Amino acid sequence: MRLTTDLFAYCRDRVPRWNTISISGYHFREKGCSAVQEVAFTLANGIAYVQAAIDAALEVDSFAPRLAFFFNGHNNVFQEVAKFRAARRMWAQIMRERFGAQSPKSQMLRFHTQTGGVTLTAQQPINNIIRVALQGFAATAGGTQSLHTNGYDEALALPTERAAKIALRTQQILAHESGVGDTVDPFAGSYFVEALTDEIESRSYELIGKIDEMGGSVNAVEFIMREIDESAWGYAERYRTGQDIVVGVNKYVEDDIEIEDILRVDPESESQQVERLERFKESRDAAAIERRLDEIRAAARGTENMLPVLRAALKDGCSIGEVCGAMKDVFGAYQQPASF
Repeated sequence: MRLTTDLFAYCRDRVPRWNTISISGYHFREKGCSAVQEVAFTLANGIAYVQAAIDAALEVDSFAPRLAFFFNGHNNVFQEVAKFRAARRMWAQIMRERFGAQSPKSQMLRFHTQTGGVTLTAQQPINNIIRVALQGFAATAGGTQSLHTNGYDEALALPTERAAKIALRTQQILAHESGVGDTVDPFAGSYFVEALTDEIESRSYELIGKIDEMGGSVNAVEFIMREIDESAWGYAERYRTGQDIVVGVNKYVEDDIEIEDILRVDPESESQQVERLERFKESRDAAAIERRLDEIRAAARGTENMLPVLRAALKDGCSIGEVCGAMKDVFGAYQQPASF
């Protein structure tokens, strides 16, 4: 939280148009959480960041307009549209009523969506093109400001040029041919989508309430992990029993395996990168590097804004790994409980 609030203050004064943070729920969904949990846990993290900034004496409307979010896009089109609609409505209410934000921009949920990597299948990978198109449509209908469409072969390897081009063309077809971007909130007024939106909002608030009772998302990490693990187990069981159908995986399976022409990275590139890094480190002033790292440790122990110190260290050639290591020396690192 210290780094986050320092970043908010630094950018407010020096880079006022910079989007300071991407508050992510993507990784929650990739690990197996539900749509409700994705909304609740993501917004709970957002609440924690905003509260930490206010506690650090920052005015809410001075930093909140630059907050951004990052969500996952899954296959159930109507549920995903409702998820995004609920998240937008909830964040506006949270910022207005909980934190007293006055600026309309502080109340906007500005978010990016990436289609769901975990939904991609290695079996019959061409099917993933349709999945990605549906996910992109749902995200756009739900109000996303930017979109990443995955390559259809990413369950097998890094995307080939062909897969990347199809992902790009998917976005372009959505933008120019589908009409999904022609109106704001195209599913507004649909009984089904409105009911889903209300349900997701209500259930998400219930989870946020539980997290609040624990003292916020920082103190509720283990609760969040258990909730996600239980949800992931449920997904796996429904796939195993056939309650949930995944085309090409547990239904409409084919004996012949489709072998894609996957991208293969030249192993020589790894050794070349290692050699470049070694040359870079050898060219540095070792004493100056250690001095900068000591300055980071001293700043971490104090109360000054760490961004100028971090910036100076990186400018003088400290690596990101070395900078993070110096901060870990003071802040420590999260250790997962043995029970997990």
